[in-house]
Amino acid sequence: MLNCFEMVAQEFTVDLDKPLVFQVGHLGEAYQEWVHQPIVSKEGPRFFKSDFWEFLTLNRWYSIPIIWLPVVCWYTSKAFKMGRSPPQIAVILVFGIFIWSLMEYTLHRFLFHIKTKSYWGNTAHYLLHGCHHKHPQDGLRLVFPPTATAILLVPLWKILNLISTPTVAPALFAGILLGYVMYDCTHYYLHNGQPRNEISKSLKKYHLNHHFRIQTKGFGITSSLWDSVFGTLPQTKSHEKERKQ
Repeated sequence: MLNCFEMVAQEFTVDLDKPLVFQVGHLGEAYQEWVHQPIVSKEGPRFFKSDFWEFLTLNRWYSIPIIWLPVVCWYTSKAFKMGRSPPQIAVILVFGIFIWSLMEYTLHRFLFHIKTKSYWGNTAHYLLHGCHHKHPQDGLRLVFPPTATAILLVPLWKILNLISTPTVAPALFAGILLGYVMYDCTHYYLHNGQPRNEISKSLKKYHLNHHFRIQTKGFGITSSLWDSVFGTLPQTKSHEKERKQ
């Protein structure tokens, strides 16, 4: 059972032993400070009183590749049946993964870290990303719910059909979706895995730095590429010490 954690803000008290989603909106302007004070526990809080809605917020990490990799394969095969050669499809897939990496950065920086203070703004933000910063080790809420993903894939498919050709769209869609699967599995691993090589150790350190040290920088999950491009690369501790001296 979670210990009762209370924080008084604007005469409102948040109780982690009760469903949280419809509490956090009452924090108003104090929500931003509250949500960025992480509670490190693998046991997550309850979101909703309703068992049905609560169930929809809980997801095992392996549900992501199980559900979405067959979709990736289907759209890839569709591109092949429409006349694209394997080398062409491979290039489009890689380009789709590249596009996802930019989407990953953009969504994380500008949507997931949007500043809110209204009741419904705080509530929506908590559901979208705030819950992850408040409970970063909640293993059942580290990947995006498949139901929500399915809804978002519909407009993505329509947009790709508008901006690309009929034979490119399926492979591009598959590449972006594959990039997303790689992102979500990587994200889960960075929080719960035990890296054995330098690349994964560096990525884990980079991401946990975003959670526990500098939450306004380091928005990349699968790489620091776009942080480097757009100037949101966090400084190392040694560099900070040098500046202070």
